[in-house]
Amino acid sequence: MSNVSPSGTPMAASPLTRAVLEIDEYASGLGWDQPARLFALVDTARLRTDEPELAAQLGLDDAGSVAPLTPVEQDEIPSGTPLDEFLATIAWPGAVAGCAMTVERLMLPPSAEASVPEGLDEAGLASWVSAHPERQEVRMTVAVLRDGARESALRLREKDSPSEVLTGSGLVPGLAEALSATFES
Repeated sequence: MSNVSPSGTPMAASPLTRAVLEIDEYASGLGWDQPARLFALVDTARLRTDEPELAAQLGLDDAGSVAPLTPVEQDEIPSGTPLDEFLATIAWPGAVAGCAMTVERLMLPPSAEASVPEGLDEAGLASWVSAHPERQEVRMTVAVLRDGARESALRLREKDSPSEVLTGSGLVPGLAEALSATFES
């Protein structure tokens, strides 16, 4: 017997971890150099009860083979709008249990922090990072629930494999905070 579901997600993982890995797998299938994507996370059982036709369209009518949380991709994020400004405009209806976002960024190792030139504005810093020889392209998938639970998945472009995805609740705290704020009234 395998500990992996048909989608490749570990069955022992928490529902939130499973949702993050499902979204990461979906984003991976789209390739790199993609815009940020936002997802509502809905309780699958509630979706089947409240919206049976939609659940059937999504292939969620077999209760035994689906994850507890279903990611539902939202409309495209407006290009040119900073993510923090965009997220500040979001308010979720009560049926949404959580939300998630995928975003690609350039990262530097902590050792590079000491060599950042002083006085750079945001554009200058972005240019400096993109030219740095130790930069890494990373796709971050971060999810939060209304109850405060958090999970993240990180995938490096140079190690683009499902077995190389790092997960943890505190990997991208800034984005998790911004997503959590979308549930504050």
